Amino acid sequence: MGLLSVGQRITARTARRLTVMSFLLPLLLWSAVSYIPFIWHPLILITDPGEVDYFQAGMLMDKPDFKTEVANAIAAHKPVPKGIPSNPIYLPPPHAVFLAFFTAFVTPPATQDGDWLAQSLWHSIQVIFWGFVISSIFGVPLGILCGAYAPIAKLSEPFVEFFRYLPAPAFGALAVSILGIYDGPKIAIIVIGTFFQQVLIIANTTRKLDYSLVEAAMTLGTNQRRMLTRVVIPAILPDLYRDQRILLGWAWTYLIVAELIGTTSGITWFITQQARYQHFPNVYAGIGMIGIIGFGTDFLLGLLAKRLFPWEHSIAAQFGAATA
Repeated sequence: MGLLSVGQRITARTARRLTVMSFLLPLLLWSAVSYIPFIWHPLILITDPGEVDYFQAGMLMDKPDFKTEVANAIAAHKPVPKGIPSNPIYLPPPHAVFLAFFTAFVTPPATQDGDWLAQSLWHSIQVIFWGFVISSIFGVPLGILCGAYAPIAKLSEPFVEFFRYLPAPAFGALAVSILGIYDGPKIAIIVIGTFFQQVLIIANTTRKLDYSLVEAAMTLGTNQRRMLTRVVIPAILPDLYRDQRILLGWAWTYLIVAELIGTTSGITWFITQQARYQHFPNVYAGIGMIGIIGFGTDFLLGLLAKRLFPWEHSIAAQFGAATA
């Protein structure tokens, strides 16, 4: 039937190859843009300024301006400036960024009172952790109740639907006024950004519960409290776990905006400082570290899911073997 047939399953070996390619293809494109001059090198890196007054070795300039100065030098019978095609300073090549992944950890902060990269990362992880924990403490129970009981859903979800369209960063000034200038408003922005989405997604997951389980429990005389704790919650737990993994990614997307509120701190402050001093390999390395931490966390949570819900993975494996 082919790999692109609807619903067609693939082997584990093919899945691993495609996973590697999903990272390799963007890297190859980035490398091509960085290292092959005729693809996209809009600037000229001056290697020999000749006798042009304002040229300096290592200077970047537009190609048309460079060609004009070369033509003027030739016409005046002066030494011709030389240069090589180059990308803008804000697009460093892959090797410079990969090197920055290591050197950034041992490079002192740009300011005397600044944090090292490891300290900035740890601070951001703490902000994400507490913001998502607080959001989950309130969002998960309310989402389950909305999905299980229609009156609670009608009472809560209209306002939640309204509020989720309000941008969380808009509450930044209010959060600073109430919670101060330190980590309080940052955590609050992540809570606001994830709580309302969490309620709606978990409520929808709860509504997908196989109703035959509820009917069987009612036949056996289960009361409403035990129905919720012994039937509904255990039945939706694997899907609830997957929802939380997705929502944790949303929390990371609010991190950069959250850390710009109040006192600057965390990985956002590191990225901002490096951009200010035009250390763009460090900027890309800082952004990449956020992705690596987020992806690594999700990968570990996925491995943990196999331990927590082994029956789901065994059923999926049997179904895959039957349809392969």
